[in-house]
Amino acid sequence: MSAPDKVEVETLKVHCDGGKGALGHPRVYLNLGDKHQVECPYCGREFVLKEGAKVSDAH
Repeated sequence: MSAPDKVEVETLKVHCDGGKGALGHPRVYLNLGDKHQVECPYCGREFVLKEGAKVSDAH
């Protein structure tokens, strides 16, 4: 079994659906929070804030 993906993102709010179409998992919305990283509870994919990303409170 391979290690879960690590995805660099530029927003604090992301979603994950497993990335495998019908073989994925239900879409979940995740917040990177103060640590600027979060792990998907279904597949373990890790989302981290890209270095130098401009973060704002705008929607």
